[in-house]
Amino acid sequence: MRAGRVAATALLLTLALAGCGDKIEGSAQPLGQGGGDETINTDFDKLLRECEVVASDKIGEIVGDAKFVTGSFSGAVCMWDIEDAPGGGAMASLNWYEMGTLNNEKTTNDKLGYLSGDITVQGRRALQVRRPGDNDSCGVTAPAADVGVVGWWINYKPGSAHPDPCVAAQKLVELTLDLAR
Repeated sequence: MRAGRVAATALLLTLALAGCGDKIEGSAQPLGQGGGDETINTDFDKLLRECEVVASDKIGEIVGDAKFVTGSFSGAVCMWDIEDAPGGGAMASLNWYEMGTLNNEKTTNDKLGYLSGDITVQGRRALQVRRPGDNDSCGVTAPAADVGVVGWWINYKPGSAHPDPCVAAQKLVELTLDLAR
């Protein structure tokens, strides 16, 4: 059996090395100077386009008529600090997972110990999510207009007087789906 493994390893090594023996004529050129007609965008100016799907002033309005809304980005999540939200401040987060599914989100929420329940957003099944014992935050996730899932979380200042965060999260999901169509 050991001889079979050695032979299989040798065969794989031979195949891998055979692919490395090709020589390509020409000389290396800096990005975008290869002589073709293609224009390569190296500015990455459309990288955060998802974060612009809902304007900051609209986010502030939905979260509680707030005017001081500052956006940032981390990984796959767009975030906004809302300084003058009801209760002294809030944070809104948008996630848009192109390969996500509601079932995967439900499984992840269950593993985290979050409480998720089915709701309807624009006639389709969506999830409303809360952390146990936390009435200051809520998330809503729905199928995206094309593929994947889109979700919003609202986190008000802990223990403050504020509206139901699930209402704002659901309104932001609805608005996102409207604008993404």
